Amino acid sequence: MAGVFCNPIMESGADPWVIEHGGCYYYTHTTGDNIQLWKSNSLSRISVGEHKIVWTPPLTGLYSKNIWAPELHYLNNRWYIYFAADDGQNENHRMYVLESVSEDPIGEYIFKGKVTDITNKWAIDGTVLKTNDQSLYFIWSGWEGNENIAQYLYIAKMSNPFTISSERVEISRPKYDWEKVGTPEVNEGPQVLVKNNKIFIIYSASGSWTNDYALGMISAEVNSDLLHPKAWMKHPKPIFSRTADVFGPGHASFVKSPNKEEDWIVYHAAKYENSGWERDVRMQPFTWNEDGTPNFKEPISLNKAQLVPGGEK
Repeated sequence: MAGVFCNPIMESGADPWVIEHGGCYYYTHTTGDNIQLWKSNSLSRISVGEHKIVWTPPLTGLYSKNIWAPELHYLNNRWYIYFAADDGQNENHRMYVLESVSEDPIGEYIFKGKVTDITNKWAIDGTVLKTNDQSLYFIWSGWEGNENIAQYLYIAKMSNPFTISSERVEISRPKYDWEKVGTPEVNEGPQVLVKNNKIFIIYSASGSWTNDYALGMISAEVNSDLLHPKAWMKHPKPIFSRTADVFGPGHASFVKSPNKEEDWIVYHAAKYENSGWERDVRMQPFTWNEDGTPNFKEPISLNKAQLVPGGEK
């Protein structure tokens, strides 16, 4: 008989990222002052897996403080960890990347450098899209100018996993009321899902400190010009949002079950109503609608038993 688990899968944490490789799950989230990785063959019990600090920033400098939303990617036969950091002043947040020394995801990493376009504006929550033709794109949340007025989503072409090679292109800004709760207005945390001939970017909207933090979606055809703003269509409603007892669900990542037959969303939510940035990490399965779009349904209540992912031992 299949086992069961209850959320949360991490008692504290935010901006969760999980990737499967070689039959194991590798997980990371924001700690603020370093980058840590977890390794486990069980998604639902990842919190008790092997755990290691893989990088500690310098004591001072441009990327020494406020280490946010790390992501682990396997690109061109190397592991890369993307993260946002600053020097203690939020207006100096930029994206940076580490490169692995070996094939071991939880092995040693070296600092590779800043990942930026020519504008070098404020940037967080960077992720990478790899298309069928092996092209790389960087997608992130940034400021249009130099003031904290609003966060938009941008995309740019990459010539390699650590170099942006085109101008940035805005592909989403807060438009609907559900995206505009809190000040500044926010679109952030972009994550990529690809199904058939569609690219979906699932992003977080409204203030992350509010009960109304939620997931939205933009989409484009696989073969479209991804650097053209009109290639991207915004879904008018949130696709994953608060319920009577779940508040601020957002900043998701996506992974397959061990048997590769199920899709799972891993996300953070407020620990309780009005808890602000006190968050934990949760997960649940999702399906696909007939039109090919993802169907996340509603966030499942805390402490409600769920079946573990298919094939999990």
